[in-house]
Amino acid sequence: MNSTTDWAGIVDARDAATRLLQTVPLCEKPLQLAIGECSLVIRSNSQSLLDRLGDYFHHLPRKTGLATIEVTAIESEKLETGLPFIDWQREAGKSGRKDAYLDLTDGRLVFKVRTGMLFLQSEQWRIAAGPCTAYDNQLVNFINSQVMNWLQQREWLICHAAALVLKGHGIAMAGFSGGGKSTLMLHLMEHPKSRYVTNDRLFLRRQGVRVEAVGIPKLPRINPGTLVNSPRLSPLLDQQRREQLLSLPKQELWDLEEKYDVDVERLYGRDRIDTSTPVPLDAMVILNWSREESAPLKLTKIDIAQRSELLNAVMKSPGPFFQDSLGEFIRDDEALQPAPYLALLKSVPIYEVTGKIDFAELSGLCLKLWD
Repeated sequence: MNSTTDWAGIVDARDAATRLLQTVPLCEKPLQLAIGECSLVIRSNSQSLLDRLGDYFHHLPRKTGLATIEVTAIESEKLETGLPFIDWQREAGKSGRKDAYLDLTDGRLVFKVRTGMLFLQSEQWRIAAGPCTAYDNQLVNFINSQVMNWLQQREWLICHAAALVLKGHGIAMAGFSGGGKSTLMLHLMEHPKSRYVTNDRLFLRRQGVRVEAVGIPKLPRINPGTLVNSPRLSPLLDQQRREQLLSLPKQELWDLEEKYDVDVERLYGRDRIDTSTPVPLDAMVILNWSREESAPLKLTKIDIAQRSELLNAVMKSPGPFFQDSLGEFIRDDEALQPAPYLALLKSVPIYEVTGKIDFAELSGLCLKLWD
């Protein structure tokens, strides 16, 4: 299977599926999940992988019956295809090779450069193959990409934002990469009347006079800079690693990329997570503060239509897995269109955060928005 000749002459999704499935037997019982109105069936040749996914998605209802979406995960060695993949252009501010793709007549192969994971996206086939267990986060992302496609095909608009329900109100947190939206969201989760909605991908649509928001079932994934100062999150680090991290200079700790999943229900309690039920969006906070800034923190209401540079922090490309309702794929050079975002956000109170970074103070200001 590692021979490059196995992939010679591949043209369509059926050809790719045949090679990825490798005629391996699948486990008898799949993992079935309900995500709002969307149903998922996940099949694999590895029971331990299905068990791991079941543990990750333990907060979701188990669903039986007809599947809306079916995903197959094949645990195998890295597949050496020899195919002429094209690098997917990364967003501004991001460097290094990450995703590469090859378009077929009726589908797309996506290759993860750093891990060797290979994915097939088409209307009929949704397959992940390679060292899935070692890189299960990429498999979780692929599964969530199917939910994202399902939402966008039903006119939900993708945003780069975290969100939660706070004191009965939906609030979103946006900001440029590394700005602290996940950290702010977890600070606000300390309020007992809060529920987690999403960490990095938020979807919006108009429903009557209101704007609704919904997330995807991906747990918060955070860096050590957030962990070391939170007693709530302390179980995610052993004492030795905590001491190592606390010995680092603050700047180095902030920039360190070492991801940890935050299991919301296990760390914050049951009924504190709702990633698949739409909630009214009552406010959006855009983080435009700075570690180099010494000026007092300010939370200022703004007109987003007059601040295109901040709208750029909210807009998000659907990415290489996105396939619209006609089966067409997005290109990496397609410009994001501000108009749909402005149309939705014009009725949502938007606040800009400036000045020095202070999560405790900003959390207090957010809690006062509806006093």
